[in-house]
Amino acid sequence: MRFSVYQVSRKGGREKNEDRMGYCYTRESGLFALADGMGGHPEGEVAAQLALQTLAAMFQRDSKPTLKDPLRFLLEAIIAGHHQLLHYATQSALIDTPRTTVVACLLQGSTAYWAHCGDSRMYLLRGGKLIARTRDHSYSELQNTLGDKVTPMPERFNRNVLFACLGSPGKPVVDTAGPLKLRPGDRMLLCSDGLWGTVEDAEIVSMISSKVISEAVPDLVELALRNGGPNCDNVSLLAVDWESAENDDSASGVSTDSLSADVFASTIQAGVLGTDPPVDELDEAEIDRSIREINDAIKRSAQKKK
Repeated sequence: MRFSVYQVSRKGGREKNEDRMGYCYTRESGLFALADGMGGHPEGEVAAQLALQTLAAMFQRDSKPTLKDPLRFLLEAIIAGHHQLLHYATQSALIDTPRTTVVACLLQGSTAYWAHCGDSRMYLLRGGKLIARTRDHSYSELQNTLGDKVTPMPERFNRNVLFACLGSPGKPVVDTAGPLKLRPGDRMLLCSDGLWGTVEDAEIVSMISSKVISEAVPDLVELALRNGGPNCDNVSLLAVDWESAENDDSASGVSTDSLSADVFASTIQAGVLGTDPPVDELDEAEIDRSIREINDAIKRSAQKKK
């Protein structure tokens, strides 16, 4: 596999950044994920981090170096993250469970699969056009999709009111999609509602299609922050460029062709929850440091087993 990846997260006008994102890969599979911890519930940043850690841990366990059933993996890993949140709340004696949205994209061979719960989105662009987008698990999106005549409502719901998330009392709704055969130059975007809530889909598509992702991603995040004003939500965006020319000479490019079958790399931090300082600003230097630290930890673990 060859791909370029670039990600940026900013906390906007909020007290703290409850978004988390990252990616991990083997020789033949790559997992990209983003979670948005929900305000109004305790420890949203913990919920987002725990959801990603669960996804990464299951990916490391099951991708050897491929997954037998990618869609089943995505569904089971997201549900496992939900149960981890319930367990965490019980163990911590919390009155309310931390909650988060999540969106994940899995690339295997030259095929894409994706899944989501809540209103964090994935966009898939080809040739400058939007060919797929996740549909939010919100009453606002449900009303827009079905139409007012089909589901009459006295007034429109706030777009932030969700009917599905991880950590909720009931079993979360998880939508999956794929397989979709990728073409060189296809771009996948994972983002929190801080981005799409202030930047229209058409503008997102235009900006991400007209520049290399290492320029388009920070530009889009800055635009969202400006549009959102002083009270802007956290804005997070991760973009993947599939088999593009940018891979050859960009620091954001990754080629897995020379990896051995047992290699696993990840930018998703595996530290103990609640002990690390909050991550409000994620940049490429921190991502590179995270990769080195996690790979070193994996090597140490492998040596102890021997």
